[in-house]
Amino acid sequence: MTIDVLISKEELVKRTKELGEQISKEYEGKEINMICVLKGGVMFMTDLAKELTPPMTMDFMAISSYGNETTSTGVVKIVKDLDDSIEGKDILIVEDIIDSGRTLNYLVHVLNQRNPNSIKIVTLLDKPDRRVVNVDVEYVGFTIPDEFVVGYGLDYCQHYRNLPYIGKISVLDE
Repeated sequence: MTIDVLISKEELVKRTKELGEQISKEYEGKEINMICVLKGGVMFMTDLAKELTPPMTMDFMAISSYGNETTSTGVVKIVKDLDDSIEGKDILIVEDIIDSGRTLNYLVHVLNQRNPNSIKIVTLLDKPDRRVVNVDVEYVGFTIPDEFVVGYGLDYCQHYRNLPYIGKISVLDE
C-alpha cells in the first residue's frame, strides 16, 4: 500500500484561510457555534477556528457510519452527543468529508429538532460521486474524486490521521 499526496499541506493552509475569511464575513455580528464531527474533523476545525474573526464556541459530536470499513454501512448512530443546548444559536457543522451524505443528512435532521436559529455546513472535502442523499453544503474546501483518502484527521482503521496532507491510498499490485 502506498499513500500519494492528493492535497498538500500548503494547499490545506491556503484554502482553510480562504474559508475562514468567507465565513467570518457571512457571520459578521453573530456568534458562530461550531460543531465538530469527531474524530476526522478535529484538525480542520481547529485550523479553521484560528481564521475566524467573530466570537465562537466549539462543541463535539461523534457519529458513526463506517466502523472499520472504507465505505459507509448506511447505519448512522450518535456515539457522543453535544454538551450544550443549541436552541436559538447559529450552528456551523464542521465535517472532514462528505461521502454518501447519509451521516450529515441524519445529523442535520437531529439538530434541527433542537431549534437552532440556523444550521450551515462547512466540509473540508466533498466527494459528490458517492452521494446517495442530497445535503446542502454552504462551504466546501475541496471537491475530490471517488478515492479513499487519509491524513489531516481522516483515517483508515484509526491510522494516518496525523499526516499533514490529504493522501489517497493505493494498493500496490503484487
